[in-house]
Amino acid sequence: MKPIHKIGKIKFFDSYMEIAIDGENYKIDLKKESKKLFNADLKTKQNYQISPSGYGIHWPDIDEDLSIDGMIGISHIKPDIKLLRKAS
Repeated sequence: MKPIHKIGKIKFFDSYMEIAIDGENYKIDLKKESKKLFNADLKTKQNYQISPSGYGIHWPDIDEDLSIDGMIGISHIKPDIKLLRKAS
């Protein structure tokens, strides 16, 4: 399966993280996105796993998951198969 997003390096600062997604850099407010991540120490923040599908990031030490689409405010809409069949 081809990843939906290409996720690059993640850098952490006081209250935000910078992340490269599909070649674009984003600044994510941790206080807004995740209280767990906001309150975690740097070592915990840096221990993350990017999902093979490219849909999200998991922090095992605090059992936190964030979706890429949710963080950057987009959505991938799957076509309605029933409607496609009717149109044929």
